Amino acid sequence: MDRSLLITGGSRGIGAATALRAARAGWHVAVNYVRDAASADAVVAQVQALGRQAVALPGDVADEAQVLAMFQRLDAALPPLAGLVNNAGVVDVAARVDEMAAARVQRMLAVNVLGSFLCAREAVRRMSTAHGGRGGAIVNLSSAAARLGSPGQYVDYAAAKGAVDTFTLGLAREVAAEGIRVNAVRPGIIDTDIHASGGQPDRAARLAAQVPMQRPGQADEVAATIVWLLSDDASYTTGAIVDVSGGR
Repeated sequence: MDRSLLITGGSRGIGAATALRAARAGWHVAVNYVRDAASADAVVAQVQALGRQAVALPGDVADEAQVLAMFQRLDAALPPLAGLVNNAGVVDVAARVDEMAAARVQRMLAVNVLGSFLCAREAVRRMSTAHGGRGGAIVNLSSAAARLGSPGQYVDYAAAKGAVDTFTLGLAREVAAEGIRVNAVRPGIIDTDIHASGGQPDRAARLAAQVPMQRPGQADEVAATIVWLLSDDASYTTGAIVDVSGGR
C-alpha cells in the first residue's frame, strides 16, 4: 500500500494514537501540529520505527495560507494522499454563553469548523476522481457534545461540532461518486490533554460516573474506529457518524 494519511493536530492525544494505528495498518503518515514540534517529531519517529514514511508539518488549520503551504509540503514529502483525519480542535474554559466574548467563539469556529473545511477542500482536490485522483477517505472528529449541547461549559464547542456533523453528511453525499468516503467519529469523555487546555486536567476522571460504562475512554479506542473508517473494510460506509462514547 503506497498511500499517505494527513492527521491534523496529530502530535498528541487521539491524533497521535491514530498515527501509530494507521502506520501499523500500512499508511504513511503526515503529522500536523501548531506549536509542539518536539511531540510531532516524536510521533514521526515512532511511525518510522514501524517501517512507514512520516513527516511533521507545521500549520494552523484556521489559516488558509498555512493550510495551502502544509499540503504543498505534503505533496513533496510523501506518496499520494489517500486519507485525511480532521482532528485538530480546541476547547476553552468552562463558561456560559452570556459570559463568552466574540473572540472566543470566533476562535472556536475558525479552528474546529473552518479548519475542517479548508483541509477537506485540499484533500478532495487531490483525491477526487473528478480531479484525476484515485479516491480516498476523510474522517472528521466531532464530539458527543454535538448532541448533548454542553450547557454551562462549552456550548460554543458543541455548536462547532454540530457543524462538523452537518459538514460530514453534506460532503459525503457531494463526493460519494468521486471515490471519496467521508465519515465522522464522535468521542465522548476521553482521557487526553485537551481537558487541561480547557483548565480542567481532571475532567475525564471526574465525569466518569456520568458514563454508562463508568470510565473515560482512551485515545487508542477512538483511533481504532478512525482507522477502520479509513480502511477498505469500511468500503460501503460514508456519511456515518459513529459514537465512541461509552454509551453516553
